[in-house]
Amino acid sequence: MTFVGMRVTSRWRGFVAVAALSMASVVAASAQSEDDAARNAELNAYWEAVSATISSGDFEGYAATYHGDAVLVNGMSGTTYPIAQALAGWKQGFDDTRDGKVDASVAFRFSKRLGDETTAHETGIFHYTAKPPAGVTGGPEAAEYFVHFQALLVKKDGWKLVMEYQIAAATSEEWAALGDQ
Repeated sequence: MTFVGMRVTSRWRGFVAVAALSMASVVAASAQSEDDAARNAELNAYWEAVSATISSGDFEGYAATYHGDAVLVNGMSGTTYPIAQALAGWKQGFDDTRDGKVDASVAFRFSKRLGDETTAHETGIFHYTAKPPAGVTGGPEAAEYFVHFQALLVKKDGWKLVMEYQIAAATSEEWAALGDQ
């Protein structure tokens, strides 16, 4: 075997092969890491847009973050249904937020992020709050939820949520353990 103009004895062939494979693995891992970073930056922008639609009460904008055939899986109630049905149930909250009756917000933290250029599976916790604006009385009661969730997304004209799985209630301690991201 010849390696860069040198004759490699059989004793060194294994070492050279392992070294070459290791270098190839480092290059592949570096490319994968760059791909992951780019995808995660896009997905972070997606989740920020989701948060913005909730805090502004933009129901149409929020609905547009889902694929038309998306499904909500509710692990807490043991049900699944089309996202259109879930959206219909959430619409009043968006209207109340848009009309200034409620201050709503959501934030996301992730424990696992998988994907490629056109698909992603995200696991984490979301923290949703809704409360009457300062000085407003007689509106909906304040609510705060931490929820373990998984999201399956596809990239087709931007990222779209295909499946949202609200697994179970989470705690503020679990939320804190994921740290700021």
